[in-house]
Amino acid sequence: MGFMKEFRDFAVRGNVMDLAIGVVIGTAFNKIVAALVDSVIMPLIGLVLGDVKQFSQLELGGIKVGVLIQAILDFIIIALVLFLIVKGMNRLKAEKVTEPPPPAPPTKTELLLEEIRNELRKK
Repeated sequence: MGFMKEFRDFAVRGNVMDLAIGVVIGTAFNKIVAALVDSVIMPLIGLVLGDVKQFSQLELGGIKVGVLIQAILDFIIIALVLFLIVKGMNRLKAEKVTEPPPPAPPTKTELLLEEIRNELRKK
């Protein structure tokens, strides 16, 4: 099997495509979360703390603590949303799982064997 055929088979396999789509959507979602944190959450924290107009520019002893806190908030929001998505997916999977189908009725052969067994027990 040639290298290109193996690579094509690998690349178009369902799991790889799902992963690629997930990475693209995750990147886009990360931009949305970053914009939310930068534009809404951090200015609100800055207002609560007082003089800090841009909380992400907060420094303590030359260390940019605001940037670290902003990254932590980004991570927490993304982790929370991913947790909720996985939890919802698991719930949907659990709902799809139904009771196992009832056992198939016995075949003619099985019925005949049962009759033979019952007759042998009588003797």
